[in-house]
Amino acid sequence: TKGILERFKGLEFFFDTYPAYKEQFTFLQIAPPSREGVEKYRQFNDDVTQEADRINKKLEINGWKPIRLLKEHFTHEEIYPLYRMANVCLVTSLSDGMNLVAKEFVANKDDNSGVLILSQFTGAARDLKGAITINPYSAEETAEAIYKAITMPATEQRIRMKKMRESIKDYNIYRWAAEFLKAINNLG
Repeated sequence: TKGILERFKGLEFFFDTYPAYKEQFTFLQIAPPSREGVEKYRQFNDDVTQEADRINKKLEINGWKPIRLLKEHFTHEEIYPLYRMANVCLVTSLSDGMNLVAKEFVANKDDNSGVLILSQFTGAARDLKGAITINPYSAEETAEAIYKAITMPATEQRIRMKKMRESIKDYNIYRWAAEFLKAINNLG
């Protein structure tokens, strides 16, 4: 459901379309192991590793590889600095609810820099109007969104990020709970 393989296809298409960004742009994929006791999850983990390796071998130049795959758990304290350093956050979920990664990325961008690329199939896409919204099944659309994100002027980034930060500040757990209780009350 996280769309990691689709994300990798979009990245490969991006580098094939815009080869000048080789050695200029590296994608960090954090993929902590999950449910390793289940065969389908183990197979998916293997598929992700094989696809990252294939793309890296295809596009590697002078020791640079386009995808850096980290298969480990990170604490909030470890991941928040990565969000702050990132220029782009790419969320390609095929089916998702609120999507906390997208909201955590936005919450950590207190300098209003950076660009969020967000699957249209996430619940967060309704709230985070400053994101570049994509169909994650389209490698071409993902590639174009990456290009748009990394070439976006800083002024536009700040406007978009500020809008998203206001959204997550205003639409928090307390508001969600109040709206949920109001909806339940209206059922009766």
